[in-house]
Amino acid sequence: MNTLPFTLASLGAAYAAGKSPKAVIEEVYRRIAEADDPGIFIHLAPKETVLAAADALGPYDPAKPLYGIPFAVKDNIDVAGMPTTCACPAFEYAATADAFVVAKLRAAGALPIGKTNLDQFATGLVGVRSPYPIPKNAIDPLIVPGGSSSGSAVAVARGLVPFALGTDTAGSGRVPAALNNIVGLKPTLGTLSASGMVPACRTLDTISIFALTVEDAFAAYSAAAGYDADDAYSRDLTAPFLETPGAGFTIGIPDAASRLFFDDVFQEASFEATLATLEGLGHRIVPLDFTPLYRIAALLYEGAWVAERYAAIETVIRDTPEALFPVTRGIIGRAETLSAANAFRDTYRLADLKRAATPLLAAVDMLCVPTIPRFFSLADLKEDPVNPNSKLGTYTNFVNLLDLSGIAVPVAARADGRPGSVTLLGKTGQDGRIAGVAARLQADAARPLGATGWAYEPAEAPAPAAGPGEIAIALVGAHMRGLPLNGEVTRLGGRFLAESRTAPEYRLHALAGGPPRRPGLVRAEDEGQAIALEIWALPLDRFGAFMTGVPAPLAIGTVRLADGTAVKGFLCETAGLPGAEDITAFGGWRAYLASISG
Repeated sequence: MNTLPFTLASLGAAYAAGKSPKAVIEEVYRRIAEADDPGIFIHLAPKETVLAAADALGPYDPAKPLYGIPFAVKDNIDVAGMPTTCACPAFEYAATADAFVVAKLRAAGALPIGKTNLDQFATGLVGVRSPYPIPKNAIDPLIVPGGSSSGSAVAVARGLVPFALGTDTAGSGRVPAALNNIVGLKPTLGTLSASGMVPACRTLDTISIFALTVEDAFAAYSAAAGYDADDAYSRDLTAPFLETPGAGFTIGIPDAASRLFFDDVFQEASFEATLATLEGLGHRIVPLDFTPLYRIAALLYEGAWVAERYAAIETVIRDTPEALFPVTRGIIGRAETLSAANAFRDTYRLADLKRAATPLLAAVDMLCVPTIPRFFSLADLKEDPVNPNSKLGTYTNFVNLLDLSGIAVPVAARADGRPGSVTLLGKTGQDGRIAGVAARLQADAARPLGATGWAYEPAEAPAPAAGPGEIAIALVGAHMRGLPLNGEVTRLGGRFLAESRTAPEYRLHALAGGPPRRPGLVRAEDEGQAIALEIWALPLDRFGAFMTGVPAPLAIGTVRLADGTAVKGFLCETAGLPGAEDITAFGGWRAYLASISG
């Protein structure tokens, strides 16, 4: 019985209490032997090698966020001293250096233990396109494990490691998560360096992360992220951090006409139940016509992007085509019929479709979609090796072409007992925002983790605070959640942190003019009261744009809070008070609005 849950919180507590990393590594290898699934790993490091690395960590060091955490790596990502095969023995080479991301994880204290199986050259969403034994789905061995990151997902779902690296071009970091009841984090493109990763579609690829909880996935992501000057597609973005979600997000979903489940009524009911949960959490659901997104998705395999896959393995497919899995060879081989003109035409087509999709994405804060439209069995794939794979990508194939961030999260089990899963999709760089909402969904469902039977234990919520590259700002009026000017904050990337109150030294006024009605907060130390407000975080590089929209007599100053801290916030010049109504007695703008609307 695996009595020690392999989560970051559980292992961190064990290490703090004196458990050694070597003891954990011994347990990892015991669990691997107990699992008795030769399809999970293509290469497993000798136990003695990993034990030596564990011993070299020294005494417990809480400054290393991943101290002693074992992890697995998809076998298209280099780990020094291990072979890289991409599930093609003829392609195998010995990696002499760690991939950038693996090196970052090692520096944070993590211990790689082996290379996991995949759909060959990361081409597939089913997890059965490999010349090696097929990993068994952790929930139901009759169901496909999902791909292309099959081994990584199964290793996490079975509790062999707390997290594992996958990759994601068309959904390979999300589909296996849904099929194995775990979290799959697909980050903003370029935030995880691709140095040391064998590409599938170089312009669309990202390393992804599987874990049992949203918090664990994001902790690994934060440790692995960073700008890499040697990767031309690496982006120097704000360091990712998990946000504390507020209510009031506008969430787009496929409308009734563009919602696809391919006759899986249980999956449809599961998605509807999750939408009800989101509404119960205070979010607004907006149906959208997903047709433009599906047209973008079609380009990934029907357009010239298949030529990127050809470019990545041109030598193999040209010189030793028999080394490729037949379905893989058939898919990538289509590139031989394409020309440079095809590539340009499809690039133009994508630009047109992106333009059509822009209003959809601009109208919402994020999207919520089923991670997969339905389940498929191994028998289904024997009968038809292509169409089930295509259907699994219904809600995933367009994501990287649009440069969206994404996270697949377990939700309540379906009525037939199979795992439920949805994916939240955000704009570029909004990984922390969507992960915060995903964490709340996982906490609400409280499903046992993966296939382990371990109970979900919600992480202790961090105190809401502005993160790196942000500024906290106090809002007292029409910019607050649900009020007319809130869009001016959310469009600039603002995120809700908490409700709060000022120190008891302010007076609130309803200014003359409008609409919209505007409050004026004035400091009056001797005659003031505490006034309700909201604290939001705003990206520093957007603060100037926000300031340009603040009209006189309002200004941004320093607001003292009831707990003695201070933040920037809206204040009013006394010159703007003639004709204003003193509404301090209401204690806040919302209470005042309620009084005049009633």
